[in-house]
Amino acid sequence: MALENPLDSAPMSPQHWKLFTIISMSLLLDGVLFSLVPITLYLIPDLSSKASLILMLNSFSFMLGSLTFGLLTDRVGRRMGLIFSLSIYTVSTALFALLAYAGSLRLLEAALLSSAINYGIGAEVGPSYAALSELMPARHRGKLLMLALNFWNVGAAIMASLSLFYTELTSDLSTVMLYTLLTAILLSLIVFIARLHIPESPRWLILRGRLSEANSIIERFTGSRLQMNAVAEEGIGLMSALKSYAGRMAILVAVVTVQLITYNLPSYYVPYSPGFPFGADSAPIIVAVSNLGASLGALPFTVLIDRSRKIALFSSFLFGTLTSLFILSASNFGAFLHFILALFVNMIFSEWAYGSVAVLEAELFPTGMRASAAGFITAVAWLTNTLIVGSMALLSASIVLSLNCAVWSLGAIASAYWLLRGRETARRSLEEASRR
Repeated sequence: MALENPLDSAPMSPQHWKLFTIISMSLLLDGVLFSLVPITLYLIPDLSSKASLILMLNSFSFMLGSLTFGLLTDRVGRRMGLIFSLSIYTVSTALFALLAYAGSLRLLEAALLSSAINYGIGAEVGPSYAALSELMPARHRGKLLMLALNFWNVGAAIMASLSLFYTELTSDLSTVMLYTLLTAILLSLIVFIARLHIPESPRWLILRGRLSEANSIIERFTGSRLQMNAVAEEGIGLMSALKSYAGRMAILVAVVTVQLITYNLPSYYVPYSPGFPFGADSAPIIVAVSNLGASLGALPFTVLIDRSRKIALFSSFLFGTLTSLFILSASNFGAFLHFILALFVNMIFSEWAYGSVAVLEAELFPTGMRASAAGFITAVAWLTNTLIVGSMALLSASIVLSLNCAVWSLGAIASAYWLLRGRETARRSLEEASRR
């Protein structure tokens, strides 16, 4: 029988905080780059009219990235997955910036490069969830993963705010575009250097029989000289997850899809919907305010998430459903201030939902299939998101926001089921949490 992993009971150490900082910086960069296209499309009139097509292709690419790198990460390791994904979107962002400044960013180039950026961002899901969950102590795992993920929202809010600031500095749209993109590239280079120092997951190393490396990392993180033995798990990869964990996979697909759609629709996509009363040029303000709400909302939620995952999940979808109704009402009446305030509050609960579902994705599957399962669940959600974005050109803003309310309601139903029938994983070891 394998020894209990000392990573679960270890106190927080400088090594834990170093890993948390590197992953958080990475997710901040993800938020910056994901926001890049929605907050700059309106600056290029020839592309603004094609927004739904570009955003649909970006969404599909994000889906492919999460699926393929989830599978890859369970085979090559969490560290290599994170380095490869960052390389992809750093190069793509640099090319996007170069063509934009040169005035050569036509539809084909914009679609391909922005999709490559989103492919790299989607590729981060599996390795980042796995890396954090597999190294953090059990009693702090939920809040630390939640806070790290929250840096996505911080990055998006910063990027949108900087875009507005650059617009105030100059009326030259090409200069605004250049400043915005150069900011993203600089952050990419900083994160790339930091990520080279990230350790491999000891749990993944043990599964692969690389015991000496694993025990060395465990000693660095815990100070324990306890030698871990090789472990045997039920299976490795996505097919094993689909076969052995179909029930929890289905629930997670439902709630992750709902959270994704209800975050993206009002924050990123609705400004480009026909009939949106506040215009496409309101996109930077909307992105900034929504992500500011999400960023601030994460802080009080850290108190709840490590007490009960089930209550945390249900409360987020219940309050998210209620506040989505105020967003719809404010849009229908053309009240921009009310719309912004309702969106701000709604995004607090969207962040609660995001943290809840991400932690469950990281906990409910064994090491050999953890990244694959998280990548697959995210990919299904983004496929649904892609279909919705593709239909946005045919739907009015009022219908899009009505759909947002309906989707929130579906999430409330699914989370109520998990509250009654699901497994509580708070403060439990990953091995116990993922047990069938």
